[in-house]
Amino acid sequence: MSSNEAAIEKEIQAKGLSAPRLTPGQIDSVIASEWYVNAGEGIAADEFQPPVPASHPLRQLTFCVLVLKNGFTVTGESACASPENFNAEIGRKIARDNARNKIWLLEGYLLRQRLHEQG
Repeated sequence: MSSNEAAIEKEIQAKGLSAPRLTPGQIDSVIASEWYVNAGEGIAADEFQPPVPASHPLRQLTFCVLVLKNGFTVTGESACASPENFNAEIGRKIARDNARNKIWLLEGYLLRQRLHEQG
């Protein structure tokens, strides 16, 4: 849970808002596993494409794949504008946050659909 999510969660609870909603914990609970790929390292050289050079921009592109408990996958990515600023750990964190944000949308849709069906 990000510090922003924690602050929002605290505010929701302080205001006594208790209608059905999603929580950061619920979002985290649907994640079964997470995987990271550096685009430059993840591309295999073959007869159709050469190896990715060390200084290529693909080396600053990180993907996160979150596999949900139902088998669905969501992805997030992170890239930096200046190669000198690339940091693999920070890239993974940003890519994961971007992937996790997609879960909010999907789970929000599911909750809204359930509420709609209940009338």
